[in-house]
Amino acid sequence: MADASRRRKTIGLVAHDNKKRDLIEWATFNAGLLLRHDLVATGTTGTLLEEALGVGIRKLQSGPLGGDQQLGALIADGEIDFLVFFWDPLEPQPHDPDVKALLRIAIVWNIPVACDRASADYMISSPLMESAYERTTPDYAQHIGRAIDALG
Repeated sequence: MADASRRRKTIGLVAHDNKKRDLIEWATFNAGLLLRHDLVATGTTGTLLEEALGVGIRKLQSGPLGGDQQLGALIADGEIDFLVFFWDPLEPQPHDPDVKALLRIAIVWNIPVACDRASADYMISSPLMESAYERTTPDYAQHIGRAIDALG
């Protein structure tokens, strides 16, 4: 699990094909802030970000090949503090269920999500990015109990 007392965050980065250029431009503009943190990205996006920023990035699979799900698993495991996901609302994606699942799991675990440049600008420049932040995580014990009771 991520240590809430730490100032260094782990940031997940994803972009659909039509938004990769926007994410690269945003990341380059905000490199000074981004590079204070650990970066995790889906495959192609991670490769492009490594080239643009000149740093190593933890790369997962490409989104359509499971990278979105890998990132979701990291969120569920408490390893991601902030998700930047520049998605394209005008272009249908063959892996839309994975995209929806990633956004859903981020909300389930109360992870801040920036889906466009303006939101990403607000969040990356927040004083909370540079300080310890105790993110409230929901208690799903009651939900899990109901599911177990339904089976028994």
